[in-house]
Amino acid sequence: MDPLVLNALILIMGTLAGVAAGVLPFRKWGEGLVDLGLGFTGGVMLVASFTSLILPAVERWGFWQVGLGIAGGVAFIRLLDVLLPHEHLVKGYEGPAVLAGKLKKSWLIALAITIHNIPEGLAVGVSTIYNAELGFVTALAIAIQDVPEGAAVVMPLLRFRLLKTAVLIGVISAVVEGGAALASALFLSAVPLAMGAAMGLAGGAMMYVTAAELYPDIYAEDKRKDLPTYGFVAGVLTMLYLDVAMSS
Repeated sequence: MDPLVLNALILIMGTLAGVAAGVLPFRKWGEGLVDLGLGFTGGVMLVASFTSLILPAVERWGFWQVGLGIAGGVAFIRLLDVLLPHEHLVKGYEGPAVLAGKLKKSWLIALAITIHNIPEGLAVGVSTIYNAELGFVTALAIAIQDVPEGAAVVMPLLRFRLLKTAVLIGVISAVVEGGAALASALFLSAVPLAMGAAMGLAGGAMMYVTAAELYPDIYAEDKRKDLPTYGFVAGVLTMLYLDVAMSS
């Protein structure tokens, strides 16, 4: 099987496994366990942004091309934040003020998750074109963290007894992530000179999502701080282990 197709399928299966975990018996997980899983997600994303994208790109293309790519990735996700109406569980509504209250809460949550998933797909697509082995490591790591992330997507919707909507949103988020991987890889196949900047862009986008979107939700004032921190450390160690194991 083509490495790109395989890695896109790995991403999709990881997210769908998370959806199943949220819908089936595991839906009774407490909020603390979800925060533990999301902390793990952030640890994987942060390390992957450096080990799979930024550091290899800087070593080959230098600081300026990659640095501009990182800035572009941050600007890209920030632009999506401003233009797309979406809702975070803690931060609440974000996006155009004129659209506030015009869309159902479930679909606003879905759009927030879509914004999260695009950088993950970009990371896998870009790293796969750069190096198939590195792309596989990145896809595997992100698929693992997609399990708690996928569960976190559907569980809030189940509180409103929106089972079908929760499953549909989970499937859409999986397809968006896999599609982003394919689209970014196809673009780089056509424009290989953009590789360094693209690796920086994908890394910057994941850094932004982790710092500005994910952690403000799980480190809210009324939440425990230890569980997401333990999850973060576990995510860092998991990504580092996969990097070492696959490169040895």
